[in-house]
Amino acid sequence: MENQIVKQQVIRMESAEQLVIHKLRKRPRLGETFIQGFLFFCGAVSIFTTIGIVFELGKESLLFFQMPGVTLVEFLTKTEWQPTIGKFGVLSLINATLMTTLFAMLVALPLGLGAAIYLSEYATPRARSILKPVLEVLAGVPTVVYGFFALTTMTPLLRAIFGEQVQVYNTLSAGLVMGIMILPLVCSMSEDALSAVPRSLREAAYGLGATRLETAVQVVVPAALSGIIAAFILGVSRAVGETMIVALAAGSGPNFTFDPFQAAETMTGYIARISGGDVSYDTPDYNSIFAIGLLLFTSTLLLNVISRRLVARFREVYE
Repeated sequence: MENQIVKQQVIRMESAEQLVIHKLRKRPRLGETFIQGFLFFCGAVSIFTTIGIVFELGKESLLFFQMPGVTLVEFLTKTEWQPTIGKFGVLSLINATLMTTLFAMLVALPLGLGAAIYLSEYATPRARSILKPVLEVLAGVPTVVYGFFALTTMTPLLRAIFGEQVQVYNTLSAGLVMGIMILPLVCSMSEDALSAVPRSLREAAYGLGATRLETAVQVVVPAALSGIIAAFILGVSRAVGETMIVALAAGSGPNFTFDPFQAAETMTGYIARISGGDVSYDTPDYNSIFAIGLLLFTSTLLLNVISRRLVARFREVYE
């Protein structure tokens, strides 16, 4: 009898609790509704902005490829780029972009990863509190300042080392300074990935007799590999899309060359030069900047897709 009374009381309590929950769910929460609507609006704006960019680039690029003598095969396979006289081979611009990106990554990746390992595994709290703001200051320097630094400091330094074969405008100078610009980004993201590795992995390595260097290189870095790869690919995307440094220091004329000491124009440099000049609407030069912009957009999109796949492939989950 007592058990039945207890069961009935429990049932009544559960029913009352469910009724209260139901009323709370039905009660309108204006603040929560407003926040949810605002967040949805922010997401929708970013999505529609991207769609608008793709639409405009695609529409103007279509006008370019509909011009007489312009074909997609020639655009992607030829090396001479002079739209005014009917030469539409974009490989010279792509080659210069890849060269400057390669030089930038040769600077940013090893130095950025090394700095991240030091900040995560070796630096004292005092040293970290000093070095992190310094890196953030580097990240906040305008790119036009880096461009003038490459032109007035890095190029004379290269000419003092390698001689007069280094031209005033060259891809090596632009790439090296671009690597210095990307260094804070790679270092910060890599350091965040290394710091996210559980302390227990480090303690286990120390317990097995590993040194601090062995622990950092053989335990912590592999565990944070997905974040490091994401930092590297984001750095590559940043280098591909950089404009002012290459526009000021790399050169202002298409040149299909593998000599880092010669001037060569990148895709972003060409867009900056043409869009800043007095070019008439619906001309090959004007329409070509949209085709190159679409090519840049596609390249960065592919890099982001590769980054997500690599992160998912090498991601480590710790509980």
